[in-house]
Amino acid sequence: MAESVDYYLTLNSPWSYLGHGRFAELMKAHGLAARAHPVDFGTIFPATGGLPLGKRSPQRQAYRLQELERWPKFLGVPINVQPKFWPADETLGAGMVRAAEESGAGGLALAGALLRAVWAEDRDIADGETLLAVAADCGLDGGSLMEEAGTQAIAERRAADSREAIERGVFGAPTYIIDGQIFWGQDRLDMLKLALEGRL
Repeated sequence: MAESVDYYLTLNSPWSYLGHGRFAELMKAHGLAARAHPVDFGTIFPATGGLPLGKRSPQRQAYRLQELERWPKFLGVPINVQPKFWPADETLGAGMVRAAEESGAGGLALAGALLRAVWAEDRDIADGETLLAVAADCGLDGGSLMEEAGTQAIAERRAADSREAIERGVFGAPTYIIDGQIFWGQDRLDMLKLALEGRL
């Protein structure tokens, strides 16, 4: 069994938000590390047949809203299904998560806090002051992370992560990969748990 799980997400994804807490708890319970990859779905969707929300059929958009009403109630997770600052430019925030991940300073926790900022707190994660405040709430040095996030090196690594995601079969968020098995969607976390326990 692998010692870590690769976690592909976008900070603009409500499904990443809805699954994040349970995923983090699952990793803790099994003593596993989670490698958070805040990839660019603007790159992944065109390569894998996906469509941004505004280009999906009215039927798919309507069903998405129904699911966003049902799942939070089922999970007991607060959510604003039409957040004030969405979709946000997540470039800098994703870069900070990537930088935190590289430094071992809490990429998973920062990703969760940024998801919560968008989907539960109506905060603008494209705003630098917001990003600094969220990082501080996680006990992180937001200034250093922001400086690193703005570098060409981080941009190139995020782009490389996105290309690698496509090569590994990722097409939606969240996606969890362990030992070559792909689990797409927060509704597959029970299956991921079984896989971690060697029962799937």
